[in-house]
Amino acid sequence: MKNTRTLLIIGMLAIVAVVFYKYRQPRFGSGELAPDFEVGLLNGERAKLSDLKGKFVLLQFWGSWCGPCRRENPELVKIYQEFHGKGFEIFSIGMEQNPRAWQNAIQNDGMVWKYHSMESADFDGGRALQYNIKSIPATFLINPEGQIMGVNLKPVYIERMLKEKLH
Repeated sequence: MKNTRTLLIIGMLAIVAVVFYKYRQPRFGSGELAPDFEVGLLNGERAKLSDLKGKFVLLQFWGSWCGPCRRENPELVKIYQEFHGKGFEIFSIGMEQNPRAWQNAIQNDGMVWKYHSMESADFDGGRALQYNIKSIPATFLINPEGQIMGVNLKPVYIERMLKEKLH
């Protein structure tokens, strides 16, 4: 009887873990076309993801308040500097409540690319809902045809993939 109850509890916990894992997964995966969107940028311009067709693009969801995001940013800056002139761009969506903290983080982390947009840190903004972003950092590496090459890749893998494609 006790073993049956223990197995039942373990089974229920496993089901909850699987459901939670699936819930947190981005909506789109490798091989799928990245859905287009249009947003206002930090510099006041409007931009679409499709404006960057023909380039490799890292779509990055991050936040100034997110420790893992901030630790990853210097690595992304290095990748951007190495590959930007070869056809690579970063499109960052800041999940924020505090515009000043977001702007300061962009400056302090040296995120020199122009594609910066901001939406609610509650993950209920248009892009977070569109891509099913439930936690950050979240990234999508997109090829020049607009197809997703990888999701939530560590910077070392992003760099490796770009070296293969752009060298």
